Amino acid sequence: MDGSAGRRGNKRGGKRSGGARRNDAAQRRQADGGPTKERLQKVMAAAGVASRRNCEELILEGAVRVNREVVDTLPAFVDPGRDVITVNGRRIHAAQPVYYLLNKPKGVICTNSDPMGRKKAIDIVESEERIFCVGRLDTDTTGAIILTNDPELTNRLTHPRYELAKTYEVRIAGRIEGDALERLKKGIWLSEGKTNKAAVKVLRRTREESIIEITIKQGLNRQIRRSVARIGFKVKGLKRVKIGNISVKGLAVGAYRKLTISQVEYLKKATGMV
Repeated sequence: MDGSAGRRGNKRGGKRSGGARRNDAAQRRQADGGPTKERLQKVMAAAGVASRRNCEELILEGAVRVNREVVDTLPAFVDPGRDVITVNGRRIHAAQPVYYLLNKPKGVICTNSDPMGRKKAIDIVESEERIFCVGRLDTDTTGAIILTNDPELTNRLTHPRYELAKTYEVRIAGRIEGDALERLKKGIWLSEGKTNKAAVKVLRRTREESIIEITIKQGLNRQIRRSVARIGFKVKGLKRVKIGNISVKGLAVGAYRKLTISQVEYLKKATGMV
């Protein structure tokens, strides 16, 4: 371990400096009912400074001041609504929460970084804030994806505990009926175990093709494609049409819109935030 790494190790949790004692005091104030505090690196990342990990490095390097005092230890807590935070002498401002619904096109990926240079969902949505996708859709899957800079709502929407229903329109090669539909409804055995029950409705079918609607509350990797393959069919097209009761109906492929206040409140209520 080089000297720099050693010094950083102490700042993270070894030697208790004056800064660490001040941070402990901040945590006590929060516990006693004082101003709500958030981790400094989280506030910096939400403001678009850098990734959370890179923000931690900036803190440890002494590049960050809170109310004119250098903060170079972790954990560090701030009140983004009151504290003045500067990075390398430039003041940052607390990010305003934003929420978008995108009708994702095929071939677009749901990540903030891609070494292959593929088009990302965040490239489509124009926002002054640094946003990220809530969960993911496969590259070949189209439809509803929420983008936001609200980490708490994101964590809850992607947590299995809250099981917000998601509805998909599935185009399948061949005519699906009878036992195959019942198996989808009752759950399919995958490598992770048996999937939960699903709501399945036939929208249209011919000898060559079937279009069904599936509503699930799980989020296993490629769950619908794998489930359909298990019953002997192939998915020709997959589109997520609803997240809870929020629909992409009327939203063109590749278009997006801000969620309404009532939609945001609905998501927060559905995940126990209010």
